[in-house]
Amino acid sequence: MEWTRSETLAVAMHNCAQCHGSGLRLGKRGAVGPCNCVMRAIFRICFDRFVRCVTQERHLSRVSLEPHSGRSRPSTWGRKDEEYIADFSLIARRTLDDFEHRLFRYHFILGADWKLCSRKLGLDRGNFFHAIYRIEQKLGRVFREMEPYSLFPLDEYFQGPSKTITGRLHIVPKNQNPPKPAHLRFPVPVGKTA
Repeated sequence: MEWTRSETLAVAMHNCAQCHGSGLRLGKRGAVGPCNCVMRAIFRICFDRFVRCVTQERHLSRVSLEPHSGRSRPSTWGRKDEEYIADFSLIARRTLDDFEHRLFRYHFILGADWKLCSRKLGLDRGNFFHAIYRIEQKLGRVFREMEPYSLFPLDEYFQGPSKTITGRLHIVPKNQNPPKPAHLRFPVPVGKTA
């Protein structure tokens, strides 16, 4: 996946020492990639939505009809809030190693502060916060780069992709006539004549 400035600029920290607010920075091999502040911001946005989905009243969850582009099943029913909770939890479990997942579960899911997590896991304060930043960066990258359906941006997850491809775009050079479209025939319903 290629990161662009238009994607990272909105979520980058304006006072970041690495990217200076642009959201992109040069990597070790000269490749341009997203800054760590962008990854942490993506994680925090997704985590805020996770908390909102988990803490809302059960009767507020709604069933939605999602269109698909396939022939066999034009649409499906789903509960997007519950699906998001499950996706968020499963992605975290599959991405993080055992220590990171325990820290993630204690701090983010159960809401323990740094003192309790440090006592439980045997960490000092500095190592605790460095581990939290690494978890946020790792999950933020996965939430954005996951294919075919990513958790971020949230509007595409909850409302579906905003772009639908309905046909092919034909680019015609200036001094040429456009190609003639193929003759389309529509089926006539049974019992009716044209």
